[in-house]
Amino acid sequence: MTTARPGGFRMQLSAPVYQLKRRAKAMSRQLGVALNQTLDQLAREEGFKGWSHLAAALADQSPARTLFERARPGQLILLAARPGHGKTLMALELLAEAVNAGHQGVFFTLEYTQQQVEQQLEAIGQSLAALGERFVSDNSDNISADYIISRLAETPAGTVVVVDYLQLLDQKRENPDLLNQVKALKAFAEAKELIIVFISQVDRSFEAADQRAATPGTADVRLPNPIDLQLFAATCFLHDGTVQINTTG
Repeated sequence: MTTARPGGFRMQLSAPVYQLKRRAKAMSRQLGVALNQTLDQLAREEGFKGWSHLAAALADQSPARTLFERARPGQLILLAARPGHGKTLMALELLAEAVNAGHQGVFFTLEYTQQQVEQQLEAIGQSLAALGERFVSDNSDNISADYIISRLAETPAGTVVVVDYLQLLDQKRENPDLLNQVKALKAFAEAKELIIVFISQVDRSFEAADQRAATPGTADVRLPNPIDLQLFAATCFLHDGTVQINTTG
């Protein structure tokens, strides 16, 4: 019998780190100074010597690192949150963890342009140049299970793949239904020993309701088309800086 292993994280800051990064970026543009200066300024306001000190202090409790360490080749992972709660940033942090560990990281996005991907990387202290050839970003309008499988035919085992995002995969009528696409990607992940992470939306009813939980759960995932969430070996839910990771097995 498998049991869920929960992992909860809370950043001990005045705001979630992704919000601090966005604030620093806005300040940088407004004041006409380098981003590293505004990052350092906000870090000092949080009680750290600078941004590098803050980042080092948070590194050991990084949810992206924890998720990467728990993930196993052949698994599908669901990464879900309401808009603006940092799910894309965490997905990119996960890819950076994979690249830094010597693996390839591939980001398929139906949501962002290449320029926006670069901006998101900048917000987590990364860049295309720093990640190098092991990181690939693909924003084709043709992204679907068949497209992903074709693009990754020669990718090595251990590659971490992020799909942004789940609910957009079957927006084109010519694509198979969402459930069959996820099943196809699960079979492909198992055969190629890949880790595939799906960014997912959470229904807005979660924020409208009188919440008892700090984070959403599987019942809050927005599913305009039916899908079996048991296909995912792990789930990661984010809300207001709290991260809840559950893995099975």
